Amino acid sequence: MLKPILVGALLASTTIAPALAQADTDITVVLSEELDLVEPCMATRSNIGRVVLQNISETLTELDVRGDKGLMPRLADSWEDKGDGTWQFKLREGVKFSDGTDFDAADVKQSFDRVFSDQITCESKRYFADTALTFNIVDDYTIDIKAEPAQPVLPLLMSLVTIVPSETPMEFVRDPIGTGPYKLTEWTAGQQIVLERRDDYWGEAPAVTKATYVFRSEPAVRAAMVEAGEADIAPQITAEVANNPATDFSYLNSETVYLRIDNQDAPTTDIRVRKALNAAIDREAFIGTVLPEGTELAVAMVPPTTLGWNPDLSPPAYDPEQAKKWLEEAKADGVDTSLPIEIIARTENFPNVTEVAEALTDMLKDVGFNASLRMVEVAEHEQYYSKPYPESEGTRLVLAQHDNSRGDPVFSMFFKYDSEGTQSGVNDPKVDDLIARASAATGDERAALWSELFAYLNDEVVADVLLFHMVGLSRVSERLDFTPTIATNQQLQLSEIGFK
Repeated sequence: MLKPILVGALLASTTIAPALAQADTDITVVLSEELDLVEPCMATRSNIGRVVLQNISETLTELDVRGDKGLMPRLADSWEDKGDGTWQFKLREGVKFSDGTDFDAADVKQSFDRVFSDQITCESKRYFADTALTFNIVDDYTIDIKAEPAQPVLPLLMSLVTIVPSETPMEFVRDPIGTGPYKLTEWTAGQQIVLERRDDYWGEAPAVTKATYVFRSEPAVRAAMVEAGEADIAPQITAEVANNPATDFSYLNSETVYLRIDNQDAPTTDIRVRKALNAAIDREAFIGTVLPEGTELAVAMVPPTTLGWNPDLSPPAYDPEQAKKWLEEAKADGVDTSLPIEIIARTENFPNVTEVAEALTDMLKDVGFNASLRMVEVAEHEQYYSKPYPESEGTRLVLAQHDNSRGDPVFSMFFKYDSEGTQSGVNDPKVDDLIARASAATGDERAALWSELFAYLNDEVVADVLLFHMVGLSRVSERLDFTPTIATNQQLQLSEIGFK
């Protein structure tokens, strides 16, 4: 069922383009999927974030994932809780955008106005749940942001919104202007993206002077390009080709892979059907075959390092006979279990995603589901992943992975599980209440409420088919001084890359 990958045959049948001459401080990054957008307000989507986030466009704050500095200043020098839900941010002075204009508080306000505008659909909006933000510009370099209801982790949330000039229109841009250390100098759709280092960047000049991003769908090809010196970094490779300890890195990944269930669609409105979906999956069979050793079975949408983690939860047992019984019981009570269930998966979402999706589909068929699979590109995947969901006969299970490297469930729970969440398949008043209370709480109470929510979603709602906490594998040229981190799947800061 889990098909082996014939790496040798793949390489033998693939021609790798010869390397272009480049300066010693230029690098080439080979990514698994093309970018459909370079819009800064979409930089929380991993394939866009790897290019845009903190390279072209920066945020007010930044979470240190390499050390123990916690939340660090970026475009904000400092911040202070003024009470009543208001935080005051002091902005960095002397910062210029790549078009030469000065950065100030008006740019911050415009950036958030774009995110929350109904004229544009920005992904970063989803992280703010039902929090309403009000902005008061005190002076050019001071801005008060009031959250209603009060949001104790508002400075952390500021690490999600990229800042654009105040003149930026309420529409997606193709030539992003940012305060980051690099500017976009070329975007040839489907071929390459080029970033070049800015001479007028406010911070320390990075070692990398130019980065060219190219796209190859096969992980073996990406790995071979780095080995041949035709690329310098392949952020995503597979265990089958990760065979060189000098260049290949395995690291904790903040991604959780899951099948999103729409609890309002037949036949998955019935909890027995949702239980059957979970019992039909032999999760262990994927690890060490199409997924690398070290991959963990998921019991929540967030990794085990997250606040409020509930150690008492266990993954659903693989029990195909019990899955069949639950389906039979549901059918006997009038549930039409013959309705089609289509898995929608995104090509190149993660290494071996097609093999994983095919195996999941076969496992569901084996217990009696009328299951099928459709692989789609990233733009089409988004149509099924976020509301409004297209109508269908039966239901769709969206295979996806969700990143939360910031340590708090607030970055996941509302838009994944609240009744109003943009990617939620759940409509449950208790879930909504727990999310609202946890988001507003602090300290031990906050952790306890998140833990309660994890247990309720897992045991009582059976909200999704949670699958895996992922392990990342990257290949990095020996000429670079760079080690991947938990954030590497979401962003690839060129300023963190040095040369040996």
